[in-house]
Amino acid sequence: MEMNRDNKSVSELIAENHSKRSLLKFTENAVPRFLLVCAIISILTTLGIVFTLLFETFTFFNTVSFIEFISSKQWHPMHSSPNFGILPLVTGTLLVTAIAITVAIPIGLGAAIYLSEYASDKMRRVIKPVLEVLAGVPTIVYGFFALTFVTPLLRQFVPDLSIYNALSPGIVVGIMIIPMIASLSEDAMSSVPNSIRQGAYALGATKLEVAIKVVLPAALSGVIASFVLAMSRAIGETMIVTVAGGANPTTAIDVTSAIQTMTAYIVQVSLGDATYGSTVYYSIYAVGMTLFVFTLVMNILAFFISRKFREEY
Repeated sequence: MEMNRDNKSVSELIAENHSKRSLLKFTENAVPRFLLVCAIISILTTLGIVFTLLFETFTFFNTVSFIEFISSKQWHPMHSSPNFGILPLVTGTLLVTAIAITVAIPIGLGAAIYLSEYASDKMRRVIKPVLEVLAGVPTIVYGFFALTFVTPLLRQFVPDLSIYNALSPGIVVGIMIIPMIASLSEDAMSSVPNSIRQGAYALGATKLEVAIKVVLPAALSGVIASFVLAMSRAIGETMIVTVAGGANPTTAIDVTSAIQTMTAYIVQVSLGDATYGSTVYYSIYAVGMTLFVFTLVMNILAFFISRKFREEY
């Protein structure tokens, strides 16, 4: 009787082990297929976005000359005699982006150097999450912050500053992208082997010299990539420039007056100012396609810059 119980117990263990192996084999086969489906969905979504933009943009260019679109300095799509020159919107977008990068790069890079080379582990665990909280603030909040706090503050120093202007949203967009630069640059510098730092210290270098002349050049690929990605983020920012930048498309480079960016125009028309199927409606897609090309070029540039300056250890 004892033998039967033992044999039965062994049989159960064998069956249980077989069941576990079957489940493990099923999991091993199912997970790659699931991940493949996720990858295919991502690719198809991207292709769907691109094809939609292309189709609607070609519809727009059936009415508006492409040469006029890229060369005209007038953007008045809702006038009785409309003009569809994208240059004023591009100028406003690049102006805000230039201000944002001017603000974000020194602060973000300085924060990254401090976190990587000077901060203790305890201080890093406090400062880095606080920095990253800035990335989680809704951009509409940043927009009202720019309009109701930053602009009145700046007008105390720049009396000619308009309520809607390029300077205030540019500064706030710069504040918004600081965590991106700081986090990515700090990750790049932290990945530099300590042996390189110790070698520099052995040669008599100070901590600042090690940070600026050794660690930063070694992590240059990641640092530059963070700059370019932050610039792409600034180009595509919507709500801050919509709320605080105004709706005055112009090619004049004046940070004190109202401007309009590509994203702000898309928001303006999407609110219902254009009839479905009209030229103004299709202009949304033409502007969106231009914005897509800008961000695509910036991301490709970041990829090639990262490869060019990458250090192998």
